[in-house]
Amino acid sequence: MIRVALPNKGRLTDELKALLDDAGLPIRGRSERSLTASLGGEFAAIFVRAQDIPEFVSDGAADVGVTGVDLVKESERDLVELLDLEFGRCRLVMAATEDSGLTLASQLKPGSRVATVFPRLTTRFFKERGIPVQLVPVSGAAEIAPHLGIADVIVDLVSTGSTLKVNGLREVETVLESTARLWTRTELAARPEVQDLTMALSSVLRARGQRYLMANVPKERLPAVRECLPGLNGPTLSEVLDSGRFVAMHAVVPQSSVFRIVARLKGLGCEGILVTRIERLMP
Repeated sequence: MIRVALPNKGRLTDELKALLDDAGLPIRGRSERSLTASLGGEFAAIFVRAQDIPEFVSDGAADVGVTGVDLVKESERDLVELLDLEFGRCRLVMAATEDSGLTLASQLKPGSRVATVFPRLTTRFFKERGIPVQLVPVSGAAEIAPHLGIADVIVDLVSTGSTLKVNGLREVETVLESTARLWTRTELAARPEVQDLTMALSSVLRARGQRYLMANVPKERLPAVRECLPGLNGPTLSEVLDSGRFVAMHAVVPQSSVFRIVARLKGLGCEGILVTRIERLMP
């Protein structure tokens, strides 16, 4: 049984549940208080705090886990990244008050106080720049620290930056960019079940933003159609029964281009155009 550590709550939970559902690994038997659940087959989920997942995977309590780059880097656990899940996007930034005059971290005075929930990443950031600072560890709400006089700047996570603005702060420099990713230990990375899980999730991510397009194309228009329908490896063509004039064309196209492509196909005399969603896409 492959144990998959998942966040028990927070910003990643809903998107992760949707991804697992689309990959054919729905969370079964999950209630608000459940600590475990089946994902079907040889996979079982365990629900823990996102910040504890690096430790669970590293110590063998779980075989793989989903959590942010920020938490793995902060934990300093030696994990292997299997897949970027492309959601939970955020940045760890150094921020200062609007009237601080700071535009670069290098302008910070030696010995300045820095409030943060990420002491290891923060220490590394300033050490690499040769700036000695005094850490002020906090467990949350770092934005208030400069206004209370307990810190000069903060290092904290932001998504849109709106929370900083509301609290009279602005970004100075980015420490780290983060997304949710799938992690495991080195010795498990090549295990077939782990590779199967990675492939299932990546096939869903690859299908997002793509559409499957089918159309009957006049044979004399094929060169022009090929120019507007590259697909993954070029469009697939097959004969249409009882018709010598048309061929059936199948292609995967970007969702953002569907409107323009369909209009061009109609202009080229194509018929029976059909566009559908793709649930999973293997290379």
